[in-house]
Amino acid sequence: MTLDVPPTLAVDPLLDDPKTRIIVCCGAGGVGKTTTAAALGLRAAERGRKVVVLTIDPARRLAQSMGIDSLDNTPRRVKEIEGDGELHAMMLDMKRTFDEIVEAHADAERARAILENPFYQSLSAGFAGTQEYMAMEKLGQLRARDEWDLIVVDTPPSRSALDFLDAPSRLGSFLDGKFIRVLMAPAKVGGRAGMKFLNVGMSMMTGTLGKLLGGPFLKDVQTFVAAMDTMFGGFRTRADATYRLLQAPGTAFLVVAAPERDALREAAYFVERLAADRMPLAGLVLNRVHGSGAARLSAERALAAAEALGAPDGPVENHETGGIVDQEGGKEEVRTPPEPLDSPETPASSTDSASDSPTAESDGTDLPAAAELTAGLLRLHAERMRLLSREQRTRDRFTALHPEVAVAEVAALPGDVHDLAGLRDIGHRLATGGRPAEAV
Repeated sequence: MTLDVPPTLAVDPLLDDPKTRIIVCCGAGGVGKTTTAAALGLRAAERGRKVVVLTIDPARRLAQSMGIDSLDNTPRRVKEIEGDGELHAMMLDMKRTFDEIVEAHADAERARAILENPFYQSLSAGFAGTQEYMAMEKLGQLRARDEWDLIVVDTPPSRSALDFLDAPSRLGSFLDGKFIRVLMAPAKVGGRAGMKFLNVGMSMMTGTLGKLLGGPFLKDVQTFVAAMDTMFGGFRTRADATYRLLQAPGTAFLVVAAPERDALREAAYFVERLAADRMPLAGLVLNRVHGSGAARLSAERALAAAEALGAPDGPVENHETGGIVDQEGGKEEVRTPPEPLDSPETPASSTDSASDSPTAESDGTDLPAAAELTAGLLRLHAERMRLLSREQRTRDRFTALHPEVAVAEVAALPGDVHDLAGLRDIGHRLATGGRPAEAV
């Protein structure tokens, strides 16, 4: 027994609304965020909008599916788009985006010192939260250019979906925090008097940090901090501005999940967090939903039928009597086997004609094989029905917690999406409740 059906997510009205300027696809890793973002971008473009898809997925599937050799930090136009719109795609280059921020907010000499600093190179290439922060920086840049009608964001693959909202604030706090300010203190005070004033305390602190982190590393950090002095406030300011942009009415969040316990649990957490932060949730995209064209046949009935077929229900030789034991209907009766076709009493013409038509011997070998195949198919169907039942229970638990969340389902496909036609089909299924294009 299932709960009431949740409201259906109206995808096309969302894409067509000129007030919708940003769509953020978020959720746990491995649930199809990249494919969903690309399919939504393609559908919006083919319905007349100028769209850019920003992906943070390191895989090359998006570029391949859109017919682009490679994606980088610059939007690339996708060809062979049907309709009057445009589709552009790009893949976030985390380090390059950080470099662009430095080059835009520092003079040439200071920018060069920062870019060549070993600590900065480590920070920009892999510091925890940098990828999420730079994704938001790039989103802010794209929105400020006001060049596209719609920006579709594929959020970074994270261990937790909540990292996407938390990481920009964490990195901004780090770059503008007390630890950084302490490291900047000697340079800010300046002069011999200032160094004498801080000499005891700073010597103790830097001596301890030097032992923990290593003297050269600490020196690199202090050099980086001194060079970045004028930029720290800007990180926090831009992080706050992007956070407000995500809360704006023109932004729509789509939580992407699969009908699996862990993925929907993560989706439920994200729905609650978006509500707590007053961010606009459009709905849930449920990918890889399984179905069956024979759902009326339950798993129990399929297994019972398979078990019945697996029992010895065909003729079995009785070596003691030389006849055949007929077990049909639970009876055992001995009947005389037919004469062999090559018996001397059988005319040659009869043998020739018999060889051209089905015989008792061929029936005896074909029927058990057919029964075995049928039993196997019934067992596969039973497994599919059990999977459907598990998925339905998982969806029902999510719906019970969040009955107000609109849902769009996409059926599980036999293979990966690798071209525009595949993305177009996904977009159509999103907009029509899971039906393939040929079914409409």
